Amino acid sequence: MKYVVPLCSDYTMSLPPIVVKVGTSLLRGDERRSTETVIGELARVLSHFRQQGRPLVLVSSGAVGLGSRRLGDSQRPQDVHQQQVAAAVGQGLLMAAYDKAFGVYNQLVAQVLLTRSDFVSRRRYRNATATLRGLLARGVVPIVNENDALATDELRFGDNDTIAARVAVAIAAERLILLTDVDRLYSADPRRDLQARPIHEVNGRAELLSLSQAAAPGGQWGTGGMVTKLAAARIATASGITVDLADGRTIAPLEGLLQGADGGTRFWADAVPIPVRKRWLAHGVLLQGSLHLDQGAVEAIEQQGASLLAAGITAVEGSFVAHEAVRLCGPDGEEIGRGISRHSREVVDRICGLSRDQVVPLLGQANAACVVHRDSLVLTRSFS
Repeated sequence: MKYVVPLCSDYTMSLPPIVVKVGTSLLRGDERRSTETVIGELARVLSHFRQQGRPLVLVSSGAVGLGSRRLGDSQRPQDVHQQQVAAAVGQGLLMAAYDKAFGVYNQLVAQVLLTRSDFVSRRRYRNATATLRGLLARGVVPIVNENDALATDELRFGDNDTIAARVAVAIAAERLILLTDVDRLYSADPRRDLQARPIHEVNGRAELLSLSQAAAPGGQWGTGGMVTKLAAARIATASGITVDLADGRTIAPLEGLLQGADGGTRFWADAVPIPVRKRWLAHGVLLQGSLHLDQGAVEAIEQQGASLLAAGITAVEGSFVAHEAVRLCGPDGEEIGRGISRHSREVVDRICGLSRDQVVPLLGQANAACVVHRDSLVLTRSFS
């Protein structure tokens, strides 16, 4: 089979990508649509869209489920090591199915397996982003999944909704489409509450945060699947990406959305998104500690765009070295931001609460009183 793989494509210079995420429950199919049918329909619609000149990334679950089925297991394994075994078997099956289905339309695909560490490390984040962008530039459709075969608990995302949102942020996507097994978001769980009201649009961080709290465990209609989708929507919209939550039980809603039709629930991108250079800091870093600030420091950072000086720090937690990420917390303990500390935990302990005049002779550096510079600091209170 012959694939057309251009060395470069003008569309990557002018049109931002779109990310589509499909989960295990949809790929599993039902009595009317087999897994092969679902994958075939996705390949048809996404190949047609890509070949119109639009770059796209598909984030797909399904490796553990396919692997379990091939291994003869009657249900998904609960033990993490057995999940890794199933994923190792299933990932090849999943990609073989996608490669065959997309190949019908002469569309080349590529497997990209990610873990949290690919986003935590600034160097690996840049490498992953460069790889994805390189594939898009060659007209390839990257198919992204979590590396379940190797990732340990501390390196796992645990859900592909979060991966989809972070991939969308990394490649500066225009739009993220989350396919699910309901037709849209509701004010309550429609399976339990007949009065549940459909929500067609969500505007602004405050409304989205309120919905997320209602969906959290113990909330108004807590379900794990919707919790992760709303968390993904918070990540993406804060970075200027519009999110569509749509019914994936048939291919028609996705096809309609890609053609410009309305459907499902739309989460509009923030009018003032996080600057591009700070998005990794907001969503990718592994926080190694916390700095607790007095009210004056909080106001200076939030209202005046100031750097964090040693004088505004009241307490230090965690273990970190210079140039590692830390959480910035107000007097009440609430996170207000994240930043890269210029100093180690030991140094910050020595200088916290001290004025500039006291810090400079102590450390012998003219700018030593600045613990987190404003260029390495992002505010998170409104979307964390």
